Amino acid sequence: MENQAHPYMKNSLRSFLLLAVSSISTICFSQNTRELAPGYYVVVGAYAKSRENIAQNYVETLVRKGLTADYGFNPSRNLYFVYLKYFTTLSESLRDMKETRKTPEFSAAWVRVVPGDIGKANSIVQVPVVEVKAEPEKKEVPKSEVVRPVEESVKKDEIEVTDNEEVKQYNPVTLGNTEIFVSLFQGRNNRIVDGEVKVIDTERARLMTKIKGNEYLNIPDPKSKSGQVTLIAEVFGYRKIQQEINYPLPLKDTIKPNIDYVGTTFVINFEMVRYHKGDIAVLYNVFFYNDAAIMSPESQYELNSLLQMLQENPNYKIMLHGHSNGNAHGKIISMGPSKNFFSLTDDVINGSGTSKELSQRRAEVIKEYLVTNGIDASRISIKAWGGKRPLYDKHSVNARQNVRVEVEILQE
Repeated sequence: MENQAHPYMKNSLRSFLLLAVSSISTICFSQNTRELAPGYYVVVGAYAKSRENIAQNYVETLVRKGLTADYGFNPSRNLYFVYLKYFTTLSESLRDMKETRKTPEFSAAWVRVVPGDIGKANSIVQVPVVEVKAEPEKKEVPKSEVVRPVEESVKKDEIEVTDNEEVKQYNPVTLGNTEIFVSLFQGRNNRIVDGEVKVIDTERARLMTKIKGNEYLNIPDPKSKSGQVTLIAEVFGYRKIQQEINYPLPLKDTIKPNIDYVGTTFVINFEMVRYHKGDIAVLYNVFFYNDAAIMSPESQYELNSLLQMLQENPNYKIMLHGHSNGNAHGKIISMGPSKNFFSLTDDVINGSGTSKELSQRRAEVIKEYLVTNGIDASRISIKAWGGKRPLYDKHSVNARQNVRVEVEILQE
């Protein structure tokens, strides 16, 4: 008789194999979703989400050359970044970037900033050494596979990365030929703040452009006699900050405490300060469906900024002021039992009421969202105004902006 495995042993073996496959899948999944922590990274390569294996190969190549390197995923850019060092301060990261660029292979290195609360660690966190197994043949990563800040190759499944062109030194140095870095940060808790900055032609009082904070860029020339440019950082949850710079004579501006010249980069610092008691801010980027106390999906970002502000400051108490456009009586659509804050689902409740009632319900739905996410309801009051306090005439092209919710700080 041939030896046969007992059915119990077969089942056990099958269970073991399934468990092993499951474990491997879990490990792979965790690797694919590892996220970069807030801070400043000296980056030498960027890859589309589908190209993680290429990022891994590049890291292994760098390690074989005796360098320290690692990689991580940045959801806001939907990219994997290969980096050499991690810093908790911008100035140190820029200085290291300058030194890194002296190596020809890394002449296009740049600093990738990940917003959020920076951990209270040393100013430099050593990159963990990636363990590389010996291989019969050491294969270099083809240059065509590496996505650089300078355009080298663009594949269908890759996103073109143009964070920072190779820096050239000019004499004299002006804002027209030198990169700048607009740093938005909250010094009190070492937080990198995500937001935009308005660039204003001071002499003509006109908006030239909006720029992303914590990015490299060149400021456009106002082409005015004075050359004055005003930068306004207006980020929800923080007080507005305004700074003036002179376009043709930036070196003169470096004596100001808010401007640094680090390596080959002008750093314009905006130290963001949270709201104080009595401040009122408009939730400009919270939008509602027509005749509904239900928000559109793009409202989540600013709502989460409000949520973060309340979580960060447990003593804050706020009042939500609801406003509408006009004072007509009409249809009101409210959330149904599914409690979907951002979608007109099948279970919505159709009713009617005044514009004041609509503004009340819109403020209430924001409060409900905050309470659902852990904020004590006693910290949030509501005041409905209807159409009594419009910003524009209800028939003007800007009348849509009358529909808004304002946040007032009652206690800090």
